Amino acid sequence: MNPRLNYAKDAPELTKKVYELSGLMKKSSLGNTLLDLIDIRASQLNGCAFCVDMHSKEAKIHGERELRIYHIPVWRESPLFSDAEKAALEWTEAVTKLGPDGVSDDLYERTRAHFSEAQLSELTFAVGVINLWNRLGVSFRSVPGSADEMLGLTKSGLK
Repeated sequence: MNPRLNYAKDAPELTKKVYELSGLMKKSSLGNTLLDLIDIRASQLNGCAFCVDMHSKEAKIHGERELRIYHIPVWRESPLFSDAEKAALEWTEAVTKLGPDGVSDDLYERTRAHFSEAQLSELTFAVGVINLWNRLGVSFRSVPGSADEMLGLTKSGLK
């Protein structure tokens, strides 16, 4: 796969702002584990190989078990995720793949059973931010692993 362009070089101010927003997400009350699950699942749904690669490596650096990373695509059937994590993954899928009717009231209520209003707001922002990164990565064909050194991902031990 050949990258189409370097959006960070071509739109540096916008890229900087998206990085800033991503940095704010890392300070949210959701924690690395949940953010990593959200980032990986949305990236899988959107077909962003760069982001799946990056966030899988980040998750490993954050202490995530590899088996849980492998189970993310089958989270509904997997016993490895808590009810709150499953709610976050379902919310991630619904917000990433918005249908004509939006997000159902039933899903909203089920997710609210696990998250406060502030956390649900943060969760939705997290999904929005990763979806923006996915759209950049897919549109401009970012090459998986190409920013590992710059992002400190080589310490994951994954190549």
